[in-house]
Amino acid sequence: MINNFIQKMRFLPSTVILGIDLCIVFFATMLAIFFRDTITGITHISTFFTPIIPLVILGVRTLFFLLFKIPKIVVRYTNSKDIIKIFLATILGTVTLFLLSYLLWGLDLNSKRFIPISIVGMEFFITITLLIMYRFLFKIYFLEKMNPKKLKKNIVIIGAGVSGINTKRALDRDAESKYNVLSFFDDDPKKQGMQLESLQVRAISQLDEYLQENDVSFLIISIQNLSAHRKNQITEIALKHNAKVLIVPPVTNWINGELSFKQIKKIRIEDLLERDLIDINKSLVNKDTIGKTILISGAAGSIGSEIVHQLLKFDFKKLVLIDNAETPVFFLQQEYSGKRTWKNVDILLTDITDRDKMEEIMAYYKPNAVYHAAAYKHVHLMEENVYAAIKNNVEGTKVMADLAVKYNVQKFVMISTDKAVNPTGVMGASKRIAEIYVQSLNYAQNNTKFVTTRFGNVLGSNGSVIPIFREQIKHGGPITITHPDITRYFMTIHEACQLVITAGAMGEGGEIFIFDMGESVNIYDLAVKMIKLSGLTLGKDIAIEFTGLRPGEKLYEELLATAENTKPTPHKKILIAEVRRYDYQDIEKDIKHLINSKNEEPMYVVKLMKEIIPEYVSMNSKFESLDK
Repeated sequence: MINNFIQKMRFLPSTVILGIDLCIVFFATMLAIFFRDTITGITHISTFFTPIIPLVILGVRTLFFLLFKIPKIVVRYTNSKDIIKIFLATILGTVTLFLLSYLLWGLDLNSKRFIPISIVGMEFFITITLLIMYRFLFKIYFLEKMNPKKLKKNIVIIGAGVSGINTKRALDRDAESKYNVLSFFDDDPKKQGMQLESLQVRAISQLDEYLQENDVSFLIISIQNLSAHRKNQITEIALKHNAKVLIVPPVTNWINGELSFKQIKKIRIEDLLERDLIDINKSLVNKDTIGKTILISGAAGSIGSEIVHQLLKFDFKKLVLIDNAETPVFFLQQEYSGKRTWKNVDILLTDITDRDKMEEIMAYYKPNAVYHAAAYKHVHLMEENVYAAIKNNVEGTKVMADLAVKYNVQKFVMISTDKAVNPTGVMGASKRIAEIYVQSLNYAQNNTKFVTTRFGNVLGSNGSVIPIFREQIKHGGPITITHPDITRYFMTIHEACQLVITAGAMGEGGEIFIFDMGESVNIYDLAVKMIKLSGLTLGKDIAIEFTGLRPGEKLYEELLATAENTKPTPHKKILIAEVRRYDYQDIEKDIKHLINSKNEEPMYVVKLMKEIIPEYVSMNSKFESLDK
């Protein structure tokens, strides 16, 4: 019966809550009068005023309860902020009653005081005590009786700071979550051993033992800016004991500065592959962009769109965005069209290999800088479409670079790939030829500074391994991996593009900048971790299948060719590759011949590529016969 009453009270309107509060006020008033008149024996209140006192107090309390919206507070979710609101509404009402009593009493010093001060004081203490007490009793009863602990899922919170406390309170507010927080864990020795929100704070070094001894369903990482290395350590411990890992979003994403339960999400593999934040030289970049017209090719792709996002923060004159993929261009426009600086952005749907159209664009906009991100990048697809790789990656780059010189572009930044190093496939070889061309062109003229940036895979880019694995897991598998030993370098799109812009700003022309990609990641281990993070068991819920290396694919990616060395730069994550220089006249002749071979057999075209790049040795490909 009590449970039924509690269930009904969950949905009581604010008018009923106000009625309950006012009943408490009336009871407190009558109790205060009783204490004053009966216990103290003081009975000189005017018989005229005696029945009016409760009405006046009720009127004042109603005014302040409504002013502070006390009836709208959901009783079962009452928190410290709500208690402060109730206290303020009550104390201000009491002050008003004091002033009202003194004001009316002062009109006639011989009259009985309108409301005795002792009654006002006692009513305040009784009212505030009962208002808070019934809310907390109801909250405790609701949490404990309607959601018994044995039906709740146990949870621990990593981080005993402000974010951790807010996480605990967000869970408490959401009674439907059926979570029972057991403990906080923190690395800070000053916090360890403390009681926080009635829970003990333990050292993270105790986490493994604690999870072994307790049935914990979820672990929430609430520490802001925790390093990926530490996240990995904590996640490994949690997964070892079959606890799911959740993560609290950055404070900047909290709604009105308050964390919502629904914002706490499952940790993603990207969170574990993140790297420490980089320092970007904003003054250097701003100097390179302020008042400039900047053209970006491939602007709707993964890298191109992030470069757009980064450059929107700087004081450019005009952004000219070029891409030939209609749907991605549409979504790019939808994403950014509301931003303040978007009025200085033009989007053009065109192909970089269309020389006439590109010349028309260059002649009209006369860009000061070009970021060339347009490229075909899928290794096995280019192995089957050799001339498409030549046309887009080589001819497209040549068109852009030649026009940059013709129209006095100050700086040309080419986005390359680690697959251009000792290439084993058509895609990597086409990008290496593009690198060679822009670098040789840099030294053949004085109009434009050509800079190349080279890095590995970016997390979450279109067609990259992580989104593919995620889709395969979503559909129950199997997860397909080419080889159990295959490894790749990863960095976030955000970091990669920050480094691209920084390298472009510091480039003096002719450099091939390579980025510190950290440690390479075993793709099999990556897949296993993604399976565990999804709450599945390898071999039981989902399988992994090995399909064999695809044409042109390497087991291990490289950032430097064997004959290359590096030089440092002022930025610790950016190095300059010391590479062989090519004569511009010779390389232009070879590339023109390669571009004009579109009607030839693929075997002949690849043979020409291998003549330009002696280190190009095919792997798992029909073109291996050319290397014998």
